[in-house]
Parts: sequence; C-alpha cells; structure tokens
Amino acid sequence: MFKIISDSACDLSEEYISKHDIDIIPFYVSFNEKDYYKDGIEMKRDEFYDRLVHDGLFPKTSLPSVEDYIDYFTPYVKQNIPIICITISTALSGSYNSASTAKDIILEDYPDAKITVVNSLANTASQALFVNEVIRMNEDGLSYETAVSKLDGLCKNAMIFFTVGSLDYLKKGGRIGKLATMATGKLGIKPIIIMRGGELNIGGVGRNRNKLLKSIISQVHNYLTTNGNSPDDFIYNMGEGYDSEEAAKFLEEAEATIGFPSARELNVLIGPTSACHTGPYALGLAVIKKYEKL
Repeated sequence: MFKIISDSACDLSEEYISKHDIDIIPFYVSFNEKDYYKDGIEMKRDEFYDRLVHDGLFPKTSLPSVEDYIDYFTPYVKQNIPIICITISTALSGSYNSASTAKDIILEDYPDAKITVVNSLANTASQALFVNEVIRMNEDGLSYETAVSKLDGLCKNAMIFFTVGSLDYLKKGGRIGKLATMATGKLGIKPIIIMRGGELNIGGVGRNRNKLLKSIISQVHNYLTTNGNSPDDFIYNMGEGYDSEEAAKFLEEAEATIGFPSARELNVLIGPTSACHTGPYALGLAVIKKYEKL
C-alpha cells in the first residue's frame, strides 16, 4: 500500500477525496495579488465563481510551497509509507518543482524514504483521471514499485478536449501564447483546445459554441474508436465550469454519442486553480487509458 497525494488542480470532489483517502495540497488564489487563499479551503468554488462572473476580475494563482509539501510528506515518511504525489503539468505550474524539492530535502534526513513525484502532464479533469488510475492500482493491490513503473504510460495517455467562453483569461495568464494568436485571427473565433503530454494544441475553431461542443464530443468518440482503440480500454469524464445546465446537456449528448457512460464519480467541477486561467465557462471531456491496458 502507498499514500496518494495530489495538488488541488485535480478538482476531485470532496466525497471522492474522502472515500479514497487522498491528501490534496491546495494552490493559493488571489483577486488583488495581496491576499491569497487556499483553493477549496479558504476560497470555496461557489464564492470564487460568483466573484469571477459578477466582479469582472482576473484572479491569480500561487503554487503550493516547498514547505507545504514537506508538511504533507513527512508524517507518511515517518511511518515508512511510500508516497506517490501527482502534480499538475509543469507547462502550467511549478507545483512539481516544489514537490520535488521537498522530496530532496526530506531524503537528507530520511534517505530510505520512498517518494515518487510525477508530473502528470495533465490538469483538472484529465488530472482527476490520472489520480483515479493510481488509486485503482493501489486498491487492486499493485506494489508501489509496479505502480511507479506504469506512471509514464499514464502521462502519455491522459488528455482533455475543451473550449472556453473567452480567451482573455488564458491570454492574461500567458498560458497559450501563439495558440491564442492562431485562434483569434478573426473576431469572435474561439478554439477547441486539446491538452496531451503537457502541450496545448488547436483541435478546431469556430464562433458557435454549440458546434464547438458537438465537435469535442465527435473528436472524443473518434479517438476512442479509431486506430485500433477499443472504448473498453478507456475512462472518460467531464470538466464543467460555471454553467451547470449547459454542462448537463453536454454530458447527456456526449454519453449518447460515445455509447457508454462517463465515469460520473470523476466528473469534476473546475476549481479556482484552473478557472483563474480558463475563465468561468470552460467545458470539455477528458480521456485516459486504463492502467491495465497500457
């Protein structure tokens, strides 16, 4: 058995976190760059979105500190419990670096400690799927060493297809660079963004949000059924932003088109860490190959 830890970018529900005994290390969120609040603890999602939508502000995030990771790791190290710590993609944050530095510091005092820090190359819904696969390995009785050997395969397979209501947040956060320039050559055009292997790429563009959402569903369906893929080898989920009514209709259409249900326990409400950069109206689907099919 080993302990699973993730940063709060995974956006897993409180019920899921409690059920599977995961430790979540929070990011910090600020609306004024002076007062920072712990994501999900001191700044709840509903309050965050209310301010995001109605106040027209552009919040900032700050990553978990080295000290934060040391505080979470140390009790398990003292009990000789191996740790697998899963972080958001390094393309989006330095959370992995904080965790890795914390590991190095702890190893100075506890050289036999087993700590694996993994850059998931994922975020929000796809990171949730990644965490879930590691949990499945743990609950299926795989050894720490065997689980660690499969992490690279998971990193290569976790992906997310999503669109946003406005590119302003991604631009201000510096998260898409040339991607934004390509996608917004004409006024009002928005992209489908595909994140895989830590990289953001364009999966299509358009003005009509409904058509973009239908295209996301179609692309996920095609991915699951082409190139020799079998849908039975994958798990998919939804990441939703502020508009829960739109998300419910989107999920219903996705499940009807794809032909089998999403992992509803893993459908995530996109939290402050990611919404700071995507804005309130991000919506999409994430996919990962099951660990035993790698």
